[in-house]
Amino acid sequence: MPDNYQVFLLLALFSEIIGTLSGFGSSILLIPLASLFFDFKNVLAITAVFHVFSNLSKMFLFRNGIVRNITLKMGISAVLMVILGAWLTRFIAIGSLELLMNILLMALAVFMMISFNRKFEQSDRNLYLGGAVSGFLAGLAGTGGAIRGLTLAAFNLPKDIFIANSALIDLGVDLGRSFVYIYNQYFSMQYVSLIPLLIVISFAGTWLGRWILKYTSEKLFRYVVLLTVLGTALAQIVRHLNHDGI
Repeated sequence: MPDNYQVFLLLALFSEIIGTLSGFGSSILLIPLASLFFDFKNVLAITAVFHVFSNLSKMFLFRNGIVRNITLKMGISAVLMVILGAWLTRFIAIGSLELLMNILLMALAVFMMISFNRKFEQSDRNLYLGGAVSGFLAGLAGTGGAIRGLTLAAFNLPKDIFIANSALIDLGVDLGRSFVYIYNQYFSMQYVSLIPLLIVISFAGTWLGRWILKYTSEKLFRYVVLLTVLGTALAQIVRHLNHDGI
């Protein structure tokens, strides 16, 4: 258990609320924040397990219909590539992996801000490609929800259906990477006591996000999320480089 685990749990709740509001999922915000408390490989495992329950909560609270054509095509490629990405983490040193994650998050945040109002073409090719890229990034760096969200946005799904389909795809992704991370012994047994608390937080954060979503603008929260990710990732990169004396 980290020394300030209460702070981590509050940040997890905040990330889940913002992730539900933005449509990106909580991982893009929670990964850099959790890395302030845990070894990065533990971050990958803890957040993967947390997101399994988070996605189950979303599927329960936003159960307005699954578009099978979208979830199958995007989900299969995402699950296959998340396993590859998660498997590759065992060959990268923790320090290098954390630095790579923060660089990828910065690049992703900048890309999402530049492409904020852009919509991809509605095509099977983009579903397979978006699933593959988002899955690979989720396995390697812990987050791929922004790419998945951008791909799904092209299909003009109603808000509730968008979240339900994204959650179903992400559930497969998070189950896949959770098995790989646990097999690789990334999850320290000292953190098992966090799991019941994270289950409660995942449901509470999703419910609060769903309630707030009725009264607020998604666009505003997406900008807040992306700017927060950009700032957090940049601070982590500077800390890493200073620690290494670069």
